[in-house]
Formats: sequence, structure tokens, C-alpha cells
Amino acid sequence: MSDSCGAPEGGVALADVDAGNQAVIQGTVTREGQPLRGAYARLLNSSDDFVGEVATGDEGTFRFFAADGEWKLRVLASQGFTGEYTVTAEVGKVIDVQVEA
Repeated sequence: MSDSCGAPEGGVALADVDAGNQAVIQGTVTREGQPLRGAYARLLNSSDDFVGEVATGDEGTFRFFAADGEWKLRVLASQGFTGEYTVTAEVGKVIDVQVEA
């Protein structure tokens, strides 16, 4: 299912990810300690250009595969929440971002 922005809902299981030869940026969006469905995680490059977006599913999770370097993660959720996080991706590593919306 998707909404008007075109981002598919779904989320991902975060448990057993092996970064291998990729850089992974992932996380969970929660509110009051519970996973938040329907939040949007956006990935922007170092020039603030839009790269990708996913909507969280029942588990409140998101995941991006990125190139090495600085990235900005922007999370949008209901009740006017917007959070921005600078992350440094590195091949072979998983960056885990926990967002309390």
C-alpha cells in the first residue's frame, strides 16, 4: 500500500542484517515506547538533495543502503514531528538510529 507521496509502507525486520560490502542506515521510530507505523524516513545527501524515502510499517522500522560518507536522515511523523540526524555511513557497518517521535 502507498499514500500520495509514493513511499511504500512496510518496514523491515532489523534483527539479522549483515552489512557485508554495503553501508546500512536503519532504525526504529517509536512514540511512547511503541513502534510507530506510517512515519516517513527520508535520506538526503550532503547537499540536502533527496535520495530516498520509506514509510514505516507495523514494527516502526526503516532501512537504507548508502555509499560511504555523510548523510542526513529526516524523520517525519504524525503530530507535527520532524527529526533530523546526521549519520556517517561506512561500508561493512550498520548505523542504527532510534527515533522517539
